[in-house]
Amino acid sequence: MITTPDGLADSTLDSAVLSSLDEHITGNAEHIRTETSSLKLKRTEIRRFFNASGTLDVGADFLAVTCSVLLAYYAYRFLHIGRLVHYSFSNVAAIACLGGLGFVLMMKANGAYTRAMSLLHVRDTERVLLATSKLCLFAFAVSFWSEISISRYVVLFAAVAIPLVVLSEQLLIHRLVRSVHARGYASRRTLIYGAGLSGRRTFTVLARSPKLGLDPVAVVDDEPDQIGKQLRESSYTSSQYLKVLAGPVTAEMLQALSIEVVIISSPSISAEMFSRISVETARAGATLSFVPHDAVTSNRPLSYWDADGLIFASIDDRELGGLPQYSKRVFDFAISVLLLTVLAPLMIFIAVVIHLTSNGPALFVQNRVGMNGRMFRMYKFRTMHNTSPQYAPSPTSSFDPRITRFGAFLRRTSLDEIPQLLNVMRGNMSLVGPRPEMPFIVNQYDELERQRLWVKPGITGLWQISADRAYQIHENIQYDLYYIRYRSFFMDLAILLHTIAFAMRGI
Repeated sequence: MITTPDGLADSTLDSAVLSSLDEHITGNAEHIRTETSSLKLKRTEIRRFFNASGTLDVGADFLAVTCSVLLAYYAYRFLHIGRLVHYSFSNVAAIACLGGLGFVLMMKANGAYTRAMSLLHVRDTERVLLATSKLCLFAFAVSFWSEISISRYVVLFAAVAIPLVVLSEQLLIHRLVRSVHARGYASRRTLIYGAGLSGRRTFTVLARSPKLGLDPVAVVDDEPDQIGKQLRESSYTSSQYLKVLAGPVTAEMLQALSIEVVIISSPSISAEMFSRISVETARAGATLSFVPHDAVTSNRPLSYWDADGLIFASIDDRELGGLPQYSKRVFDFAISVLLLTVLAPLMIFIAVVIHLTSNGPALFVQNRVGMNGRMFRMYKFRTMHNTSPQYAPSPTSSFDPRITRFGAFLRRTSLDEIPQLLNVMRGNMSLVGPRPEMPFIVNQYDELERQRLWVKPGITGLWQISADRAYQIHENIQYDLYYIRYRSFFMDLAILLHTIAFAMRGI
């Protein structure tokens, strides 16, 4: 069970909560579709801004450390301390650049370049001090144990200069990002539901982390004793605050406030209230995030994000864009044509052997359910006796009496799947994806299992290269859900390589 920052365990929500949202989204698809293009543009804007600001962070830290080391060296020369070892400018600049690079790598390894700032910025200062200490200790070690002469006074001066310069630089960038958001660029107006301790922590994180792209503009609560109070951020001055508005959260309220994101930050929220806010959020065309509850399930994928230790879940409506989807289709077509050409002699040989060893056609043709529930005719080499029923649960063992002797070999080596390259070439299937099921099995799907129909079915996939392939496909839904959630062109390549290795082992 996940515990909130308040120390209170989240209440449990059953699948009916998010299912009601899913039903509402489905019933209002036309309304949501009108919001899609502007929402995607907004997300693209935020993503580009985050990438640019992340690059700026890294570059600014590198320059700050480089300049700090140069400053430390010239301070050492100016103060005439120690033996006054002289270095050429090129050597000092090279060492300074190496120091900047090492500092950035240590900061990145410590999670410094994330979107969320820490509470009171103490964690961020800690990272700078830690990276500086490691860098200076490394420099001391080099000066002791190598022939490279590095003045210890320069290292000490750098140990003071680096934190001062880097923290000042980070403060300037923080203010720059905030000023950009204040002009309405790369920022989404956000409403927080819940004015308790968890709500205050959420407000603090959003208010102090402009790179999240979430601008808290309103907080709502249904508790009478919270209405009208000021929800202040946890900072030195509590300069930012929001007045708590009275609930309930409605689509009209969200639209009046131009809210684009709703964050439910109330760990004690009831299932009924959660469902109501979810529906109103969908009506307003806004995005919903929430403190994840134990055993929450949804008919739609959930994505999770971390903001300074606060974990939130969001309904993930991402999909493969036009270019990746187009690339996948081109790749599928090219590879299927190539393999059909190369494997043509083997296919003819297999067809002849099937004819000689059993009665019936070499190809087995069967209706399967594809993407979005569309039917198509799938091709395989026949591995069972011709008298076997065309539609029945698939064999789970090579000793199944329906399977012919040669068919057992074909199934064990997956050679019976080769004709499905014709389906891939025609566009009914992909090289990688969930296995297509027979109609009578799909008719028994629950809402979770129907997620398998969101993408094009494939010849191979995660389930096919797992030990669970000995069981029915629909009994191992976790493989397909994982693929749907994280699918990409390079994941497809990885699965294909694993499939080749899997087949070479003869499993």
